[in-house]
Amino acid sequence: MFNPQLSVFVCAADCGSFTKAADLLFISPTAVMKKINALEAHLNLTLIERSPAGIRLTPAGESIYRDAKFLFEYSRRSIESARKAADIGSRTFHVGTSLLNPAKPFMDLWCQVSAEFPDYRLHLVPFEDNHEGILSEISQLGEKFDFLIGVCDSKLWLDRCNMLPLGRYKKMVAVSKEHPLAGRSRIEIEDLYGETLMMVKRGDSDTNDSIRKDLETFHPQIQIEDTPQFYDISVFNRCSETGKVLLTLDCWTEVHPALVSIPVNWDYSIPYGLLYSLTPTQDVRRFVNTAAENQKIEGTAHLSHRHGASVR
Repeated sequence: MFNPQLSVFVCAADCGSFTKAADLLFISPTAVMKKINALEAHLNLTLIERSPAGIRLTPAGESIYRDAKFLFEYSRRSIESARKAADIGSRTFHVGTSLLNPAKPFMDLWCQVSAEFPDYRLHLVPFEDNHEGILSEISQLGEKFDFLIGVCDSKLWLDRCNMLPLGRYKKMVAVSKEHPLAGRSRIEIEDLYGETLMMVKRGDSDTNDSIRKDLETFHPQIQIEDTPQFYDISVFNRCSETGKVLLTLDCWTEVHPALVSIPVNWDYSIPYGLLYSLTPTQDVRRFVNTAAENQKIEGTAHLSHRHGASVR
């Protein structure tokens, strides 16, 4: 709906520096400067003045900044109106789907609760698991799509969306098919001694931070290598190409055809759930409440079955 370079320009203006904008956008400061330079060349205007103290907008930059803010809001409303027009006569839930966050778990949930929503249909919306742009995708819950189901204990994700917990995925490791461990059906943590384990860098996930602390404290024989804060296919490619070991999940066993996922005799797992907007619509809120009630009933039924009781 608008030139994507405008988003980088506005972010830099809001932050007051290319470096802070780069951190927020999960790209390099050089990439921020290149995008703004390209925007200035396209407009044939100088928008930002650089100095050792930071950046400031030129008069032309101030004008473009104000109009860009208006354009972003206008674009959001335009998309919302178009979606409402497209949904006349039927109600639609838009469900995000990607390689690492597929829609199948949502479809399983939908089968359990769809009787409560007879007039609704589903529309799948694909998105990219690009580690530089995933936060922008999550921020569009409520606009680009209503729901997605994903692995999530990321503070940065949960600052941008709500989550209804649905369960946990077990932590596993992945190796290339040529790796000495590839033929094992299960391994001990000691089998990783002398290996380099790739995992997300410290600071955003309590689960991964806890695993890292345990490994550093009790298993220093395992070397840890940081990956980007969020996985994308490039992380799996790197594992395949380098012969290193990747900390992964049991739900990602089919992500990369050149990798083999192996269970480890440990108790590490991570939560996943239904992600939705911080400001959900009435329909979305009703679906979440229905899903939550269904989860509660299933949990009660499971507990009753274990104890030989009936649910009344």
